[in-house]
Amino acid sequence: MKDSKMRSNVIQATRRPIRYSFMAAGIAVGIALLAVMAVFVIRQSTAQAQTATVNLGAASNFAVLASSTVTNTGPTVVTGDLGVSPGSAVTGFPPGVVVGTIHAADAAAAAAQVALTAAFNDAATRAPATPIPPDIGGLSLTPGVYRAATSLGITGTVTLNGQGDPNAVFIIQVPTALTTASTSVVSLINGTSPCNVFFVVGSSATLGTGSTFAGNILAQASITATTGVNVTGRLLARAAAVTLDTNLVTRPLCPIVLTPNPTDTDTDTDNANNQDRTPDTKAINQSNDHVGLKVNQHGNGQSLTRTSDKHRSGTRSRSRSHSRSTWH
Repeated sequence: MKDSKMRSNVIQATRRPIRYSFMAAGIAVGIALLAVMAVFVIRQSTAQAQTATVNLGAASNFAVLASSTVTNTGPTVVTGDLGVSPGSAVTGFPPGVVVGTIHAADAAAAAAQVALTAAFNDAATRAPATPIPPDIGGLSLTPGVYRAATSLGITGTVTLNGQGDPNAVFIIQVPTALTTASTSVVSLINGTSPCNVFFVVGSSATLGTGSTFAGNILAQASITATTGVNVTGRLLARAAAVTLDTNLVTRPLCPIVLTPNPTDTDTDTDNANNQDRTPDTKAINQSNDHVGLKVNQHGNGQSLTRTSDKHRSGTRSRSRSHSRSTWH
């Protein structure tokens, strides 16, 4: 009897660690699965949070586009196409110079206006948007969608920090007017490209004397660049005029990847033609002082930060490419 009980105790003692081992293994497997699922969810959330760029379509080739008139005073240089539709008046060229094509009430300008309307509606309705104060001078913004309550001003320097991502997108929604102060600067740093910066303005935009602006202005009404304004981007007005005065307006060279045709084959001639449209390396540096105040918004992962950096710079570089892509 005692032998039987001892054997039973030995068997139970042997089974107990085996059972615990199976339980431990099951817990370990469960934890591993949860970890994998967590990583997947985080990656999915990150992918969804990344802001898509705004497709300008047929308006991409234009540095300046108006609805009624384009008026210039002084030796303005526009690099990129200049257009007006449905109006046809373009005045002040010369003395202004267009390094591109002037489209006055032609099919290209009409198509660009249609594309501008689609782009404007897309950018104006992007959500969710992080609220921004009435003046964003001195702020440092990370990629995302931002919205002013009504009008928006820029005094001093606003810095758009791409955080090392050359595809970082900034959409700034302005329900009414955009006004930049004299000598103000829109500074692009850490990979931010003017191709992916969009100010969508519900009424008119005015750029102050001697200011430096980077990005695309999509305005419902008029755009006025006062004396000495330097723009790396596009001035696109849906329903009114664009007024220039001794400005430099340079359309950025933005890559658009083409979907290859299955029947298309690369040839030396094709490569040579593509090479002609590929830009040389260029850089733009902008700097200004910042004041010290930090403001954080956590609504959709974006941040607004006032900095005290003495020198802020925005650099944009373009490199030669021989891939199957074109530049607009």
